[in-house]
Amino acid sequence: MNTTSLRPLGSSNIQVTPVAMGCWPIAGVTSLDVEEGQSLATLEAAFDSGINFFDTAYCYGYSGESERLIGRALRDGKIGSRREIVIASKGGIHYGPDRKQARDGSPATLKRECRKSLQRLGTDYLDLLYLHGPDPQVPLAESAGALRELMDEGLTRSVGVSNVTTAQLAVFAAACPLTAFQPHYNLLQREIEASELPWCHTHNVAVCVYWPLMKGLLAGHMARDHQFDPRDGRAKYPMFRGEEFQRNIDFVEQLRSIAGNRSVTELVIAWTISRPGITVALCGAKRPHQIHESAAGMRASLSVADRAAIDQAIAQRGVAASVAAVKSS
Repeated sequence: MNTTSLRPLGSSNIQVTPVAMGCWPIAGVTSLDVEEGQSLATLEAAFDSGINFFDTAYCYGYSGESERLIGRALRDGKIGSRREIVIASKGGIHYGPDRKQARDGSPATLKRECRKSLQRLGTDYLDLLYLHGPDPQVPLAESAGALRELMDEGLTRSVGVSNVTTAQLAVFAAACPLTAFQPHYNLLQREIEASELPWCHTHNVAVCVYWPLMKGLLAGHMARDHQFDPRDGRAKYPMFRGEEFQRNIDFVEQLRSIAGNRSVTELVIAWTISRPGITVALCGAKRPHQIHESAAGMRASLSVADRAAIDQAIAQRGVAASVAAVKSS
């Protein structure tokens, strides 16, 4: 494993790399052409690239495929020893027999899912356990209280919450010590800067963002005339459709000119993890070269001119399509 600068995860004593591997793609639910061998190689490549942080969830896979793969890679020594890595998982969302997502933030379910996640991962503790999203049928404080009990039992070292508002962050933190918040965030979707990010800074809560590459769009590898396979879950999102997609491709081309001899991915990740208040960028991958490219962003530096050019490109692009629905990845 290469060395890279570590960052504290909120007020905990957990140290993480500023890039984490997001393990949703290897679950094979909405990602195409997922192969077990390639997924295991990608996990190994993440560790070899200097990443020590792996982010998964109970519902990453219809039967926990993501957690099982991490467990296998850990058992085989492909991602170091258990104490060398940081594992985050999430509970509160699962797949039903119809393969549709269902939300259940009840204490009994959260405790059962945590124990099942540990079994799949082959470990007796998590480093971080998130509530994947609030359950409208269960008071948020009850869900938070269940996670606090799991932490008190030693089944997780710390607790986080994903996909909530600032007001919900405060409710959660009043019921359980809060270490991390996980929202979506990237160059074109920066809603959290108005409220959630300042709240987390004030309360020393780590911010671990997903979608830093906007589900692959900001990686710089997508052609203007790209045609989505009907099985590709990205086709349902507005940023990949019609004029919105064309404007986003124009923006990526501007980033490419700024990147120079760096990849667009490297530039985007370097920008993301250098933003005030952002602790970690969660970078999804299902192939080794993808996570290698994202990890390179940890070692990249941006000049004053780079930052000014990026700011100008963002201003020219304007507000991107919002994402109102709570995601599971």
